[in-house]
Amino acid sequence: MKISTVVGNASRMDVDALVVVAGEGGKLVGAGQEVDAASGGSIQRLLANGEISTKVGKSTLLYHLPGVAAKCVVVAGGGDGGNEKPGVVSRIAGSAAKRLSDRKRATVAFSIGCQDTDVLVSAIAAAINGASGQDLFRSEKNINPFGELLWLDQNPVALRIGSAVGNSMLLARELVNLPPNYIYPETFARRAAEVALSSGLELEIWDELRLRRERCDSLLSVAAGSTRPPRLVVLRYRGKKQSRPLAIVGKGVTFDSGGLSIKPTESMVTMKCDMAGAATVLATMQAVATLELDNPVIGLVGLVENMLGGGAYKLGDVLTARSGKTIEVLNTDAEGRLVLADVLDVACQDQPAAIIDLATLTGACVVALGTDVAGAMTNNEELQNRVLGAAKACGELVWPLPMFAHFDEQIQSQVADIKNIGDGRWGGAITAAKFLEQFVGNTPWVHLDIAGPAFNDKPKSHQDAGGTGCLVNTLVKLISTW
Repeated sequence: MKISTVVGNASRMDVDALVVVAGEGGKLVGAGQEVDAASGGSIQRLLANGEISTKVGKSTLLYHLPGVAAKCVVVAGGGDGGNEKPGVVSRIAGSAAKRLSDRKRATVAFSIGCQDTDVLVSAIAAAINGASGQDLFRSEKNINPFGELLWLDQNPVALRIGSAVGNSMLLARELVNLPPNYIYPETFARRAAEVALSSGLELEIWDELRLRRERCDSLLSVAAGSTRPPRLVVLRYRGKKQSRPLAIVGKGVTFDSGGLSIKPTESMVTMKCDMAGAATVLATMQAVATLELDNPVIGLVGLVENMLGGGAYKLGDVLTARSGKTIEVLNTDAEGRLVLADVLDVACQDQPAAIIDLATLTGACVVALGTDVAGAMTNNEELQNRVLGAAKACGELVWPLPMFAHFDEQIQSQVADIKNIGDGRWGGAITAAKFLEQFVGNTPWVHLDIAGPAFNDKPKSHQDAGGTGCLVNTLVKLISTW
């Protein structure tokens, strides 16, 4: 999708659709006032009569409005002050784009009446993603990307960042939405190589032999039940600063059957999304390179399938992680943390300034925070506050969970150093994070459990069902201000 700014009288723009925003009380913002005046007050009359909803997520299409060149004017509900809040404005822009994506449209122009950079970045990224869906294999698409997206709110910096973030979110969503017979460790690594080549990133791909030489036995054990060999991908962006890099680490279980602790059908059907953490890391690295940010970054992803072949790891097995720590396996469906154990250890060897990992790690986090909020757990409160601040600036929902010391007791094993599950159901997101904490040493670290927001089971007003591309915007914001 081509994206650019446009200057001029909005009412005279010959576009397929023009999006304006109406807030609570029928207040039009930005180009909306100009378009209303050109139409002789038609929009305000419709607002006054209650024909147009100002609720966030609602969009009203007005065709062939008198005095306006656009074939269709879309009045997007802005709610109460929505054009000032990144999270709300994402839904405004995304909903309008999704509403317009029902057919092919060559040119669509947007005006949300705001100049704030963070707000506009979120809006542009949301508009790009609102017009893209999960219907990758349908001959007749439900959602159609626009030929060109024009932006009337003049902020070149926001346009550049929003375009990079939005397109990188599309990459993450596509990888998550592709079925597991298309995306598996080898093909994900191949796609990472394509991104590295086009973006100028440095790349290492560790094959199964390299993984064995590097003693990544925890990751290899999870992969042992599949005919698809595992991979570990390392992407490096050198940046302009001569400083220690920030490391971002992603869980890449390209399909999770649960292993011998097999999942029921209804839980397994969406498990192509269990590599969303890895997709987020790759997408973020693409955006960082595209924007040529100053700070050095390393992206690492561990890629496996968790299957039930004859070599599958078993309950009661004791694994030796790359760090030398021994792990008792008591649930083969708690596999993501076993993969991350080795990848985090690899990340530590570069002596990064900090590590942030992203993983669709636990259903317990969804129970605690719902499907729209990511959980944050850390060994360094200052780092966590920086992550939370970046998320807030982008309008993405992240909430901290406590890492009290007594949770460490729940992962102690009687036969090995640690075990891969806690004592029972309670606090499962935290005990999983406590497990990961064993592999980062003294490096400042934040774990982001994205099991809820990484995948929409049903369509939302602003985005189709399937992968969401969550936290790409947050990570880019964090890295740009590091």
